[in-house]
Amino acid sequence: MAGNQLGKTLAGGFEAAIHATGLYPAWWVGQRFTRPTVGWASGVTGETVRDSVQRVLMGRHTDIGTGAIPRDKIRDHSAARGVTDLMDTIEVAHVSGGVSLIRLKSYEKGREKWQAETLDWVWFDEEPEAEIYTEGVTRTNATRGITWMTFTPLKGMSAVVKRFLLDKTPDRDVTIMTIDDAGHYTSEERARIIAAYPEHEREARAKGVPTLGSGRVFPVTEELLREEQPHIPKHWARICGLDIGWDHPTAAVWMAWDKDADVIHVYDCYRVREQTPVVHAAALNARGKWIPVAWPHDGLQHDPGSGVTIAQQYRDHGANLLSDKATFPDGSNGVEAGVLDLLDRMKTGRFKVAAHLNDWWEEFRLYHRKSGQIVKEGDDLMAATRYGLMMLRFAAAKSEPLDALATYRMPGVV
Repeated sequence: MAGNQLGKTLAGGFEAAIHATGLYPAWWVGQRFTRPTVGWASGVTGETVRDSVQRVLMGRHTDIGTGAIPRDKIRDHSAARGVTDLMDTIEVAHVSGGVSLIRLKSYEKGREKWQAETLDWVWFDEEPEAEIYTEGVTRTNATRGITWMTFTPLKGMSAVVKRFLLDKTPDRDVTIMTIDDAGHYTSEERARIIAAYPEHEREARAKGVPTLGSGRVFPVTEELLREEQPHIPKHWARICGLDIGWDHPTAAVWMAWDKDADVIHVYDCYRVREQTPVVHAAALNARGKWIPVAWPHDGLQHDPGSGVTIAQQYRDHGANLLSDKATFPDGSNGVEAGVLDLLDRMKTGRFKVAAHLNDWWEEFRLYHRKSGQIVKEGDDLMAATRYGLMMLRFAAAKSEPLDALATYRMPGVV
């Protein structure tokens, strides 16, 4: 998932070429086929398939053999009907001695044209409709094959994008490439390219972030927040925000507070699903047992077997959870109030996030509203950040005694 003209189609085409030829690089750790393969390389229309997919695989029609498939591995190719210079099938010599087949397909002919065939792989260049995507995946079930997609997410949080970004499973993965990862552009060229796009399309076309428009919870540029891993002096106060989950991940965010400048620096994060408090407590302790941990009301739930609260289970394993759930100083804990507080810090330069925290940035980019309401999916690190900010008044520096934290109680609670 990447911006425009950053190399995503080139990457997709070379993967198709190595599965067809069997010429895997020594460093290749992905799936390998030891026999000839049958695959579909696809795109939106016949014209776009010719001008992108076919060009990357074969070279331009006037110079066949200058693409990702080596010239000496091209056995034959046949023409498609209806689109000038578009190919239908490419025959490729496989290192095993057989012949692989690559068929070029488009989405415009509909789902019915994607039925029946059994395939080893499918490459989607640009995002298909959900029914096309599902049919493509289905074609690889019998062979235990693979599919991959190279696209700029201009359709926003579509059903296909949601499948990858919010409905995660171990067999699906997302690589996001931004214009900053494209080494063939200078910094000046990057700035010029970004400035040329309409503002509402810049995140998608330059950074590969789904277009969310006014639905974004935090409508600020990443540049305003991003920093290299900060140096944290001992006198900066620290706090960790914890969001408790099981089906959805348990997440934690570590923050250092420069009180003099009133700037919060997010320097670490953690996100793991379907693990017990002992595992999560170990992760918290490894990053500093002395750092106070803010936690949500979910921690007050009792374990059905022991009757012990989830928060107490964390404490039993050494985690330094604050004595009560996360609240604002007045005892409230509204989500919107926390979001507004965080957004205010972002807009005024008082909230920074280390550039290498990919999980945090992924959630930040996709945190959005639908019909005015915040979508409670894929927001675990965002929630943990909000809890830490709500309890910022209890952040502590390593040189400070922490005894007072153990006696903290919510206002009015005995």
